[in-house]
Amino acid sequence: MQTASPDPLLVPLLSLGNFVIGMGAFVIVGLLEPLGQEMHRGAASAGQLLTVYSVAYAVLSPLMVAMTGQVGRRRVLAAALTLFGLAALLSALAPNFLVLNIGRVIAAAGAGIFTPVAAAVAAALYPEAQRARVLASVFFGLTLSQVLGVPVGSWIAYTFGWRWAFWLVLALCLPCIGLIWIRVPAGLRFQPVSLQDLGQVIRQGRTMLAVLFTGSFLGSIYVLYTYIAPLLSQSMDYGRDGVTFVLLMFGLGAVCGNIMGGYLADRFGWKITLIGLCLSQIVLMPFFSALPLAGWLLAALSFFWAMTGWGFMAGQQMRLIGIAGPQAPVVLALNAAAIYIGAAAGSALGGLVIAGFGVKATGIAASLCATAALAHLMISVRQAPRTP
Repeated sequence: MQTASPDPLLVPLLSLGNFVIGMGAFVIVGLLEPLGQEMHRGAASAGQLLTVYSVAYAVLSPLMVAMTGQVGRRRVLAAALTLFGLAALLSALAPNFLVLNIGRVIAAAGAGIFTPVAAAVAAALYPEAQRARVLASVFFGLTLSQVLGVPVGSWIAYTFGWRWAFWLVLALCLPCIGLIWIRVPAGLRFQPVSLQDLGQVIRQGRTMLAVLFTGSFLGSIYVLYTYIAPLLSQSMDYGRDGVTFVLLMFGLGAVCGNIMGGYLADRFGWKITLIGLCLSQIVLMPFFSALPLAGWLLAALSFFWAMTGWGFMAGQQMRLIGIAGPQAPVVLALNAAAIYIGAAAGSALGGLVIAGFGVKATGIAASLCATAALAHLMISVRQAPRTP
């Protein structure tokens, strides 16, 4: 492990990289309407682009983190962002839906390396007392992408065409690659991990039960979030500006939740924090099935929904690092994969709900899934190894 004092710019830089990753991953949410029109796809069909990305991430992330465990972290992080940028280029030029899906798979491979490696680097360089806040800071870029990247990408897509959103992702990716190469120390390594370590962790049923709570919690959110644009279009008669505004309020809530989650986990512990956030999701999401609402009420609802949804990651990562010990890089990679397992499952389930009951039913369905996530949490708390 590196013993020198960490570069004060390292965590902000890793967060910046996660911002680009988050924008490239989730901008699809704001593109569903214009993309679907050009590609002649309905909302549920176009929404499966997020499912494809999520499944690819879930499969590739732990494998590629394990396979690159012996390589210096600077090279791994720079290569991951380069791969992500190439995927944005392919998506911007995609002549058809198949090529666009291929671009999503390549993007998932790059993101699946960058995010867990960045988290492992930050966790290893800082003392345990600061760990939750440092992890929240690294994760901040993903949440900031919700407040800036996704709404801006949505506005660009409605105004100039959806391909320009991917050109923007590529333009942001290029300077990040250079900054990673300049600021991350050469030869930075920690205890190497391997495919054997991955196999050992996967065989630890109690640890995997704890990891998969990430999937069940976020899966409940994505039942609704993936289809928020068509929901707003049908229920509130919102177009470009209305959808962008709601996504902006969601993003602001996500940023506040990310900050709040780190402090709550440090102050009250991960268990109380995660239970409280589950209960909040159960209560808030059914209101989206009651649309239309007054604009100010919808804005407030979107803010608090995002704040309690995106506040969980610091506590969950703090919990998993306590369980994992020296296998933390692999467990964090599996946790990052679980994010996208949840997104894939939630998007797919939301599509089925829309097909069977209409888009307005996604709020109630999401709340029921959040209830299941709370049950999952309580079972995993009883089964998992004790953590600090």
